[in-house]
Parts: sequence; C-alpha cells; structure tokens
Amino acid sequence: MIDVHFVPTPNGHKVSIMLEETGLPYRLIPYDMLKGDHLTPEYRQVNPNGRLPAIVDHDPIGGGEPFAVMESGAILLYLSEKTGGAFMPSAPRRRSLAMQWLMWQMSGLGPSHGQAHHFIRYAPEGQDYGVARYTNEARRLLAVLERRLGQADYLAEEYSVADMAAWPWVRATRAIAMDLQPYANISRWFAAVGERPAVMRGTEVRNAPNLSSLRPALTPEEWSNLFGENMLKSSEV
Repeated sequence: MIDVHFVPTPNGHKVSIMLEETGLPYRLIPYDMLKGDHLTPEYRQVNPNGRLPAIVDHDPIGGGEPFAVMESGAILLYLSEKTGGAFMPSAPRRRSLAMQWLMWQMSGLGPSHGQAHHFIRYAPEGQDYGVARYTNEARRLLAVLERRLGQADYLAEEYSVADMAAWPWVRATRAIAMDLQPYANISRWFAAVGERPAVMRGTEVRNAPNLSSLRPALTPEEWSNLFGENMLKSSEV
C-alpha cells in the first residue's frame, strides 16, 4: 500500500494519474492547506520541504522500512521504477525525451504557471508587473509545448510520465482564463490524454469550491498558511 499525502492540485494529480495508470494500490490522505494541515512537524517527517504531494511506500523498492518520496517528478520516476519501468520508454532516445520533457515541466511549465496563478488569482490586485511577467512566460511555455506536439503525438513520442506531468498543468489554464483554442496541437493532445480512463479516475478529486473561483477569498489565516508567516515559521522549526 502507498500512502499519498494529497491535495487536488496539478502536482497532486500527476501522482494520482500515475497510480491509476499503474494499478498500484494506494490510499489518499487528504490535506486542507487552508487550515494548515501541511505545516505540522509530523508532515515534515514525510516531506522536509513541507509541500504536497508526497508518498510513503509501505512495500518499497528494495524492501525495508516504509520509504517516503517527495517532489512530484521524483515520485513519478519512483513509481515507474517500482513497476518495472512503466510509462518510461525502453528505447534510449525516447527514454531521454521523456526525462527531458519531465524536467522541462518540473523546472518551467509548473513553476511559471504556478506563479501566473498566484499573481492572477491570489496576489493583491494591482500587481501588474507580476501578472505580465508570468502570463507572458506561461504563454511562451505553451508555445514550446505546441511546437513539440506538432512534431509528435506525445512528448516522448509515446505516452509517458512526461505527459502525465504536463497534462494537469495544461488543464489548470482554465483557472486563469487562458484559452487553449489558439493551440491546435495542445488541444488535440489534451483531449487524447483526457480520454484515458486512468486520467479520468486520477482527477476525480477536485478542489473545494472556495479555491475554484478566479479570485478566491482567503482569510488572513488561510493566506498565512498558504503563502505567509505561518508557512515560513513551519519551515524554521
């Protein structure tokens, strides 16, 4: 059994999609970040970085005590290894492509789109530089993805962990009113991946309504738990 410390964010859905695709048994442990569930010393024992998701494998690779894995990209690779290389191509070039595009998602698509979400949806209004900076970068990265998907059906030419990593972030563009219509190749790929039964099952858990609006209303305590002093202090303990 694998425990998944989980919130229904794009990064959380990467992991739930992979688990559904592989058929590994797992248990979702939901966290309410607005209440600060992720700020506890107990969770720091699972993930020293205090972010979600993280997993604890009670039957880990190589045996031994339960093993915790943090960082969504690392989790995808761990689960692939655990299942004999599932969703990592066996051909060396395709395998390298899957790794390259996974790293691209982890270093570019996710962080930049995450910052776009922050400035558009959560930051005090009037943060024009932040909105422009990250909206432009989010669109640039979509253009990179569009070009790649004009060359191949999937990022590594076959469906892989790279697609699982990128797809939830592309889906999240709707939360910042970023239209996919200009991106024909992305739209084709997005529909094809979204029709996979495991992807449907892996994304059934959605955010609470108070986080689904374009401008969620947060109390000062909720803001502090997500972005402010409470988050900072929890890392210093």
